[in-house]
Amino acid sequence: MRFPVNRHRVWQLVFDAVLIVAAWRLTFFLRFDKTTPVFYRHLLDWDVVALIVAIKLAVFVLSGFYNRWWRYVSTRDMWGAARGVTIASALTYLVLYAFPPEHTSRLPRSIAAFDFLLLLAFVAGTRLLARTLIERPHAGLVARGKEVLIIGAGDAGQLMAREMQRNRQLHYTPIGFVDDDPRKRGTRIVGVRVLGTTDELVHVLRDNKPDEVLIAIPSAPGSVRQRIVEACRSESVPVKTLPSLHELISGDLNLAGQIRPVQVEDVLGRQQVEVDLGLVSSYVKDRIVMVTGAGGSIGSEICRQLARLGAGRLVLVDKGESALFEIERELRDEREYPGATAALADCGDRVKMRSLFEHHQPDVVFHAAAYKHVAMLETNPVQAVANNVLGTRNLVETAIEAHVDRFVLVSTDKAATPKSVMGRSKAVCEWIVESYALRDDVDTRFVAVRFGNVLASSGSVIPIFRRQIERGGPVTVRHPEMTRFFMTIPEASSLVIQAGAMGGRGQVYVLDMGDPVRILELAKQMIRLSGRNEDAVPIVFTGVLPGEKIHEVLWSEGEMVGPTSHPKIMRAARATIDPDWLEECLAELERLVERTDSLGVVAKLQTMVEEPHRIGTEAVLEDTLH
Repeated sequence: MRFPVNRHRVWQLVFDAVLIVAAWRLTFFLRFDKTTPVFYRHLLDWDVVALIVAIKLAVFVLSGFYNRWWRYVSTRDMWGAARGVTIASALTYLVLYAFPPEHTSRLPRSIAAFDFLLLLAFVAGTRLLARTLIERPHAGLVARGKEVLIIGAGDAGQLMAREMQRNRQLHYTPIGFVDDDPRKRGTRIVGVRVLGTTDELVHVLRDNKPDEVLIAIPSAPGSVRQRIVEACRSESVPVKTLPSLHELISGDLNLAGQIRPVQVEDVLGRQQVEVDLGLVSSYVKDRIVMVTGAGGSIGSEICRQLARLGAGRLVLVDKGESALFEIERELRDEREYPGATAALADCGDRVKMRSLFEHHQPDVVFHAAAYKHVAMLETNPVQAVANNVLGTRNLVETAIEAHVDRFVLVSTDKAATPKSVMGRSKAVCEWIVESYALRDDVDTRFVAVRFGNVLASSGSVIPIFRRQIERGGPVTVRHPEMTRFFMTIPEASSLVIQAGAMGGRGQVYVLDMGDPVRILELAKQMIRLSGRNEDAVPIVFTGVLPGEKIHEVLWSEGEMVGPTSHPKIMRAARATIDPDWLEECLAELERLVERTDSLGVVAKLQTMVEEPHRIGTEAVLEDTLH
């Protein structure tokens, strides 16, 4: 049993010693009406009293009486006190019966009963009184459910504390705050004391030992969350969190309902991204917006955010029935957005897409539909080109015919210096957007948005690792040095929408992905967050798959990088692709796809990307906002 030595524990020990002495002496006073018989007086000698105090205090320590401050007493602590007093009293009486003091008769049963009841009343009563009068006047006598230490005494933390105090069905009782601001230490917020700073978290946990820790700082970067998680892990205290700002904005309004375990997405060090909602909403509010790939991870989140921004109507396009059904149902039923229309369609089906554009007449198009799994597309290059390249060209041409105002292509970091079929196909998609945007007879404003891996998206490494950990391992990592850029789904989607408000001449925008993350370290963090270690869940290396890189990049050779009006969005500028050459190449790719010539498709894609035809000089970077 751990017994941290500090002045609070020492004073508790001394006070309990006084209670033990008081209960023992008061028992004799009450039982014998002030005058103790001579043959029992040896039981009141100080050497006997000291033995009783020593026995009972030893049992109290071993029973965990001093692992928690009195002001945080709970129902569980009261049962623990009753158990400890019972064991201590029984052991004391056995010693006195077996080894009675000299010249003393056997201890009367009535004395044992009186002493037990008085000591139990003293021990329980003092703790309840301390909690009631000193520390938590608004929380009631006894804690309800789990005792929670809240990290963050700001708005979110205060809301959580109030909700826990108000709503008994949550089964949570806030026992204290921890906050970065040292000036708040010792103050009470909504009746709950600020116990210290995050730098003192380990000591606060040792002094108070909560059932759970709740991180209530939605804007906290991953590094802060990681430090909190490690401190809680060292003290074997479970830790939960409120979601990030993006998740809170897009989620349930019931803050308490969003408490969840800490996930690896929370501790990767990503800074929260601020989006200019005024600028964004101005081009989508009350407009008709089409989203292709609406059932996918990014497409569905774009739909959620567009609905929240006040899009007049959303046309959800996807060729996957189940995923499309789910996002339409979510928007209509859960988010109460009535303007969602689902359309089962393949972007490569020109007739169907023309029909959709004629019927709905969208003002803005977000093109998120694409095949994305690198290894699978290496073995299915014809389908990769048909869906990604030719589907994008078809959608671009249809959007121009329908006089769409804006067209936003969702691209990938794999399009930068591409080595795979998937990356090369997306690089060509960027060229298509750029080429059509520069035509004099085109009114549609085109942009492409390039970003890296998206945390917890369909088929991404995190869900795979999570399933492997649940099975007990092994967790499979391709290469010990492999790194990837990561961004959350809400963050990536909001920046895609933000980028759609910029440019319009085929610019390629690249999202600031932060520092690359080692996949091996990611796997280790996920294992630790699951409460296990690498002995229980081993990590094995399986080798790099065809088309995969050890390290991804965000920029291709020859691209110049410049800022935009948003600090998290950069612009990639390069010499313009030759539109005539691109048209010839696309025609050749289409013929190869029709013949299902896989080798021909792979060779043509590789030649196009490695030997592109460009015209003019390198583009001059401008920080423009149209």
